Amino acid sequence: PPAEPLTERRQAGGVRTIVLNNPRRRNALSLPMLQSLRRDLLHDVKSRELRVIVIAAEGPVFCSGHDLKELSSEDDVKHHSQVFELCAEVMTLIQKLPVPVIAKVNGLATAAGCQLVASCDIAVASEKSQFATPGVNIGLFCSTPAVALGRSLPRKVALEMLFTGEPLSAHEALMHGLVSKVVPEDKLEEETMKISQKICESSKSVLALGKATFYRQIAQDLDTAYKITTKVMVDNLTLRDGQEGIEAFVQKRKPVWSH
Repeated sequence: PPAEPLTERRQAGGVRTIVLNNPRRRNALSLPMLQSLRRDLLHDVKSRELRVIVIAAEGPVFCSGHDLKELSSEDDVKHHSQVFELCAEVMTLIQKLPVPVIAKVNGLATAAGCQLVASCDIAVASEKSQFATPGVNIGLFCSTPAVALGRSLPRKVALEMLFTGEPLSAHEALMHGLVSKVVPEDKLEEETMKISQKICESSKSVLALGKATFYRQIAQDLDTAYKITTKVMVDNLTLRDGQEGIEAFVQKRKPVWSH
């Protein structure tokens, strides 16, 4: 029989769900999996109908990170570079997309899988989920996952994860800021869709401007961040939806977004 696609993409009501669909390989981020994920993230991304992307997974493991078979000495340095470069491209792409991206985590997320969660704008996890960067235990320090982890967690928490490989529980991940919400497993879909639908009520153009600006300013010092965002607030007012929102508020009616 033909092989199952490594990712599945479906879309309804403005919400695109991308499902990592290789549970037999613990949804490892092999080169083909990364290529498939990138394709689904970029598909018709400028469409007015697309408002939010959810990344989910089949099976008990959300994502186990890189496929270690691809990183053996049987493959050359060129192949290894290709894997890590594409992974970095996908992780940074998530934050460059014009729509919010939500990780819907139900299970274990390790190494580059943990990096994927940390790279998303929002992460909703079930209570049974766990997060770890165990590369140190097999002699491959999680240096690229550390980029996203170090920007999501307090430094000492991130370094303990990186140095020991020990997992964080879902509630520990919530306490330290790796995930946004933790819910019972049977409420995961409902909570993720609740957040997604709330996002869909806002203007896509306003959200796109806001998301891009957030990631741009967060890397700056305080004075530069305020200079950037002060200009963007003025730019926001020139958007059709910026004016529509203010007029609707003054007129006490619901805004009609052009997106």
